[in-house]
Amino acid sequence: MRASTKLKKLLETGKTFIVPGAYDGISARIIQNAGAEIVYATGGGIARSTGIPDMGLMSLKEITDRLETMVDAIDLPLIADMDTGYGNALNARQGLKAFERVGVAGFHLEDQVFPKRCGHYEGKSVVSSEEFCSKIKAIRDALTDDDMTIIARTDCLAGDGVDAAIDRMHKAMEAGATMAFVEAPTTMEEIEKIAKELPYPKLLNMFWSGKTPVVPRDKLEELGFNLVIVPSDLQRIAIQAMQDAAECLMRDGHTEALKDRMASFQDREAAVNTEHYMELDERYAI
Repeated sequence: MRASTKLKKLLETGKTFIVPGAYDGISARIIQNAGAEIVYATGGGIARSTGIPDMGLMSLKEITDRLETMVDAIDLPLIADMDTGYGNALNARQGLKAFERVGVAGFHLEDQVFPKRCGHYEGKSVVSSEEFCSKIKAIRDALTDDDMTIIARTDCLAGDGVDAAIDRMHKAMEAGATMAFVEAPTTMEEIEKIAKELPYPKLLNMFWSGKTPVVPRDKLEELGFNLVIVPSDLQRIAIQAMQDAAECLMRDGHTEALKDRMASFQDREAAVNTEHYMELDERYAI
């Protein structure tokens, strides 16, 4: 079964799925090993993993090269971040072809101007609703996998308010999107209004210390949110752990002081499925 079909069937259950964000193969496998049913490939996390901020600085090829390694590392559907489509409607169409080739199950496309910036940064600007919908239409017309989940994301709430964001989502769904994503609501009232007025499959971006309140899963399920992405928490924790380890190494010359915080040798190998590859090596040995 294609990953896109797996994702579609999961969404049809009506459940609310918590979808942690990964940025490379090992983080995707860690999420799978923890029992997740869907993995989110965070564009911001991928950018930060190369040492740059989430400001639309990576090319389509750089992104899809990373997505390919993540798809290959797991058995779960992977939802990707297409940012603004990497340019105009024709660029978005080319982006779709590349995303289909690497095997993602779905992706979101946003309405920020290019180059974009993280949805929880200040100073965002958006294109017209017409330009945004033209990209969605171009993607829909070029689609070869009918089960692909196309998530329309709007960042206009911060500047234009929740009513404008809801109106833009209606237009995006008419243009061919299959899921609505209003970025960065800041109150429970906004979340409830979005849920009430958008009778479509919905995604919420919700993480600790972000602009959006943290809402219990059962409440989000009651409101009809299908996906809750948590993009950067694993990476933020990893950054802190690596900072601590680097400081410990420079201070002590070793990491004994952090031994209780380190994965064991066995846990490290389990994370990358070494035993499976050892079995394959023996099976095909001459």
